[in-house]
Amino acid sequence: MLHVSRPTGSIILLELDAPPANALSLQLRAQLVRALDEIATDDDVRAVVLTGRGGVFCAGDDLREAAVRGDGALAAVEDFNRLMDWVEALRVPTIAAVDGWCFGGGLELALACDIRLASDRATFAASGVNIGLVASATRLPRLIGAARAKAHLLTGAQFDAARALFDGIVTAVHTPGALLRQAMKLAEAISSRAPLAVEATKRVIDGKAYVEEELPALIASGDHQEAIAAFMGKRTADFRRK
Repeated sequence: MLHVSRPTGSIILLELDAPPANALSLQLRAQLVRALDEIATDDDVRAVVLTGRGGVFCAGDDLREAAVRGDGALAAVEDFNRLMDWVEALRVPTIAAVDGWCFGGGLELALACDIRLASDRATFAASGVNIGLVASATRLPRLIGAARAKAHLLTGAQFDAARALFDGIVTAVHTPGALLRQAMKLAEAISSRAPLAVEATKRVIDGKAYVEEELPALIASGDHQEAIAAFMGKRTADFRRK
């Protein structure tokens, strides 16, 4: 259901594998939570790439499962929202590599990541209104502005990777064959930077901290001293997250 691998010592690859749509069933959500919990406590991890197998990113909640939840429906939605918050709050940067369908909760999952790349065959939809719910109404306007977001959120209409790039939902579009490779290349670039500074920068961008709060510890860090020493010695810095 969820494949977890470590292509390098500092990068974790998470692959959703629940054919045909990689829908986020309760089982798949639980597996994702366990993986995130392990990543959060592993100081060697510096970046995460999240993607889907089978030419699909994620088509959202498992509607077949939702149809029989009964009195547990609200709890299931709240559980889903907590999972999205956990993805967003993860200590290290996350990169969504979006291929194929990215609908509803799948779009919310991509939006909870820090950076999104897409294949040229990716198809998106903020489809909460299509199933009588509210979805992505916070993260999407925060990312691309209210006016552009409303065109997606209020219609639930599908749109392609070119529109996602134009609106700023994704930062690059690649062929399906190159998508994961480019996501890994980006993750490698991030993981080569001073990890304490990367994590602090993410917290500041996300409004979880202020620059003034982060600077004292960063200036005193071994990584900052290593960066200066590497510059003076004309060599590559060896950051140790210290």
